[in-house]
Amino acid sequence: METNVRNAMPRIGDMAPDFQAVTTTGDLKFSEYNKGSWVILFSHPADFTPVCTTEMSGFAVESDFFKNHNTKLIGLSIDSIFSHIAWVNAVDEKTGVLFNFPIIADLDMKVANLYGMLQPGESETATVRAVFIIDPEGKIRLIMYYPLNVGRNMDEIKRALVALQTSDEHKVAMPLNWQPGQQVIVGAPKTLDALKERKADATLDKTDWYLAKKNL
Repeated sequence: METNVRNAMPRIGDMAPDFQAVTTTGDLKFSEYNKGSWVILFSHPADFTPVCTTEMSGFAVESDFFKNHNTKLIGLSIDSIFSHIAWVNAVDEKTGVLFNFPIIADLDMKVANLYGMLQPGESETATVRAVFIIDPEGKIRLIMYYPLNVGRNMDEIKRALVALQTSDEHKVAMPLNWQPGQQVIVGAPKTLDALKERKADATLDKTDWYLAKKNL
């Protein structure tokens, strides 16, 4: 069943609100698009604007990276499908970069409201630069919001995605500024027996009983 429009912002750990939408690659039902893969859903304020063009180009240029990490992309703004198509075509002709992922034409602001992308204190007529990382089970795992005048950091989006996937696979956590290939944090012991095992484990890089790292 399709989720009704709501004003409350979804939170980390919530199931991603489902929706149907018109996009540059055809009609799309989000739950079907999300099935079996990670999804990065992101909004931009408006077509034919400079910061948005750099950001969308950044996602397009990194499309192989996201594909290799079982991740689909989907953009959104409250522009029309014709505006989207014209913008995609213009950028392709001018730069050779094709936005080959779906971009939602959200004229009625339905999806933007579902995901808290319209924030009146910033703008009542344009979505903020939101990023939602959603796992294959449809759960929201990370949310980033940027204002209209500050472009996103693509390296951080990629890092966060890999961190989430690595954490899920190995049941570990990531320290400050973690990069793929660096040590990860193992969970603190919850019993005295586990503490004893921790102290005896020579494979761990231990700072204290509760803080230990290891190589994967």
